[in-house]
Amino acid sequence: QVQLVESGGGSVQAGGSLRLSCAASGLTFNRYDMGWFRQAPGKEREFVSAISRSGGMILHADSVKGRFTITRDNAKNTVTLQMNRLKPEDTAVYYCAAQRGSSNIPPQTGYDYWGQGTQVTVSS
Repeated sequence: QVQLVESGGGSVQAGGSLRLSCAASGLTFNRYDMGWFRQAPGKEREFVSAISRSGGMILHADSVKGRFTITRDNAKNTVTLQMNRLKPEDTAVYYCAAQRGSSNIPPQTGYDYWGQGTQVTVSS
């Protein structure tokens, strides 16, 4: 079965950095667009970043543009979210997600598979 396992969450002060990783198994990784989402307490889950199957197309939410970077390694079946200049409003549980690719643009919704999430806490 498909498994997505996130790691790298933790606590950091505002302005700091964290690197999240997601290891995928049970799927042909290079056929799947990959995304990161987050959910803060009392809020709905929201899109953060996505990367296409080849890595050639990347999308970011406006709130993280210029601060977050998404990459993937199709040889290692991993996707990474580098988060810099973190803000308290970035505090959330971050989820990795996978969607069978069907276009050149990675989706922001409709993902099929989800990880269990990893907590990111940014203090002011």
